[in-house]
Amino acid sequence: MAKKYDHLYEKIVDFDNLLFAYKQTLKGDRKFRKDAILFSMLEDANLVRLWKELKTGNYRVGEYIRFKVYEPKERMVSAPRIKDKIVQFATHTVIKDVYSNVFVSDSYACLEERGTHKAVDKVQKYLRDCERLYGYGWIVKVDVSKFFYSIDRTILKRILRKKIACRKTIWLLDQIIDSSPEGERGIPLGNVTSQDFANIYLNELDQYVKRHLGIKWYVRYMDDCVAIVQTKEEAQRLKKQMCRFLRVHLNLMENPKKSQIFPLTQGVNAYGFKIWTTHKKVRDQSKRAMKRRIKAMDRKVKGGSLTVSEVKQAVDSWMGHARHSNSYNLAKKIFAPYPYIKVEGDEYFGKRRFN
Repeated sequence: MAKKYDHLYEKIVDFDNLLFAYKQTLKGDRKFRKDAILFSMLEDANLVRLWKELKTGNYRVGEYIRFKVYEPKERMVSAPRIKDKIVQFATHTVIKDVYSNVFVSDSYACLEERGTHKAVDKVQKYLRDCERLYGYGWIVKVDVSKFFYSIDRTILKRILRKKIACRKTIWLLDQIIDSSPEGERGIPLGNVTSQDFANIYLNELDQYVKRHLGIKWYVRYMDDCVAIVQTKEEAQRLKKQMCRFLRVHLNLMENPKKSQIFPLTQGVNAYGFKIWTTHKKVRDQSKRAMKRRIKAMDRKVKGGSLTVSEVKQAVDSWMGHARHSNSYNLAKKIFAPYPYIKVEGDEYFGKRRFN
């Protein structure tokens, strides 16, 4: 029987844990937001009040701040206010340890020392392993349609109860889940705990694919799953099995356009890159977005509303992403009209980062 965890609530509401969580909410530009400034004006009193609410069971999740984001696509984000962020960070700090040994090694989203680029490297490694052993192979890609907005809260609560026996912690987790303004289904994109819930939810699929079906070459980053098998027949069968599991056990639907099978030689679009056995390129969507962005920033530089230093800082983030692929010539082409942007030599792009 799987181990269940009790007495977690005391750790979550421990004042030192709340203080640590509060400091996490102030990282970067977060400390300049209005609700953070107002909270900090009576910092000690507000933290003590929050601690008492949690200790007495009088805590309730407040209203969300709702806004749209447009990159990489238009989405509505519901962000919690600072008091609720503190509670979520404090909760995340405790429950991440509960699940640290539960996730498969090839789950990469929002986990310490993993992330997008390691997921990309692992996909490429598995493509190469398959090619080396068989000379050919097939890729199965399954993507969940509107994942965060489609999570079945009843199923999520049932999954959480498989590992967590602490009644007070379950009460708090249920509060956070049920606070979602998304309707009867789904969890907010802006919640810290939503990243934990998403991983815990789709870990059910990971365990099915890895343990029950015995698929060796499988990688998941958030709701984007990639598997590599030897034959087309295996790929067709695996895709059908994965989609059926999503529908029957998790009440989710696959995205029909993004859930496909491909011959290994065709490569796969995943995690911001097009990945082949021989090389990687940034995806066309990222390329187009950077072209639009640098063009707009250059206009602002010429108009005096933006400095060259600020543009370089913005470009560095994209360049850091592009350096994980063989996109040197692409970077040179994009930034050629802007002489103040320097692109490092080819040796900095596409280095192998896996064993």
